[in-house]
Amino acid sequence: MSAIAARPAMLVTGGAKRIGAAIARAFGEAGWHVIIHYGRSREQAEALAAELPSAEIVSADLDDWIEGPAMVEALAARLDDWRVLVNCAGVFDIDSAQTLDPDVFTSAMRVNAATPTRLGQAFLASARALGGRRLIHVTDQKLLNPNPDFFSYTMSKHALAATIPMLSMARLDSRDRVYGIAPGAILASHDQTEAEAEISHRMNLLHRRATAQDVAGAALFLAGGWLASGETLFVDSGQHLTAQPRDVLFLARQ
Repeated sequence: MSAIAARPAMLVTGGAKRIGAAIARAFGEAGWHVIIHYGRSREQAEALAAELPSAEIVSADLDDWIEGPAMVEALAARLDDWRVLVNCAGVFDIDSAQTLDPDVFTSAMRVNAATPTRLGQAFLASARALGGRRLIHVTDQKLLNPNPDFFSYTMSKHALAATIPMLSMARLDSRDRVYGIAPGAILASHDQTEAEAEISHRMNLLHRRATAQDVAGAALFLAGGWLASGETLFVDSGQHLTAQPRDVLFLARQ
């Protein structure tokens, strides 16, 4: 038996950087074979894979209707125990409730909602796994704490979140699970400085900055399938319980 075959496999999209990389590291350290998807970050993906006990890299353009599902089907054909798919990749471009940008909207809905849904459908239809499969969508605490900023992004995450109960209800194998993880402000984003992030990311009930490792730990927990299918975990130090009139990026600058 090969080293890969002896380990359960997982794929994380956008796994070369940021939260995706933290998820990849957590699973790798826990004994999984990690498949790191990247778009344009090949060097970072290769470097991360070299750090892990068992890993490989794959590439697909998630703004393409065909490439993502084809990647999943190719992996499913050769992996004997592929248990987890974490859809973490996404785009976070700015527009607002006053001025929806058509290009930003089209990209957000494709990359953040349509493609991860299609990846999940292909995974649940074709992956072989011992004990059931786990499809995990990374969404956002904006599901329960929306504001008018990053309008298309927020719509796309609401659309993705809507698929979680629907895909769960459509399962053909009762051992499968479909989950969501809704992070709060984790890493500096858009044009934010680290100093601004240190302020904005504590604008929550605990006044604590949630970490990428917190999200990775939640993904590992969900991989065990302990929760009922269709559940979403909020990893945000209570940010979703605090109404905020604007994105914290801008609140930190006021």
